[in-house]
Amino acid sequence: QVQLVESGGGLVQPGGSLRLSCVASGISYDNYIIVWFRQAPGKEREGVSCISSNGGSTYYADSVKGRFTISRDNAKNTVYLQMNSLKPEDTAHYYCATKRFSYGLEFRPQCSGNYGMNYWGKGTLVTVSS
Repeated sequence: QVQLVESGGGLVQPGGSLRLSCVASGISYDNYIIVWFRQAPGKEREGVSCISSNGGSTYYADSVKGRFTISRDNAKNTVYLQMNSLKPEDTAHYYCATKRFSYGLEFRPQCSGNYGMNYWGKGTLVTVSS
């Protein structure tokens, strides 16, 4: 059974930093992606960042490019999202999700969530406020 557990959310002042963690267990796919999504009240879900199973490919939404960094430690089955220079508009519930990599599609479109995700975590809340 696949499980994804997020942690690391909290309250931070504008300009501050947080590091989110997503511990994944039970994934049996040879090739898969992990995506960090976020959703703020009244807004559509957004694919924030994405990483391949070997860490060789990454993707960032324009809204976070240059401020967020995704990485993974396969020995710990953990994907991290380092968030720097946080802004109030980064306030949202952050979720990690996974899907088997589809070889018929490019990496980046699969990070959008539009082709479906196989498993989701329950999320962690990030609040950026003074």
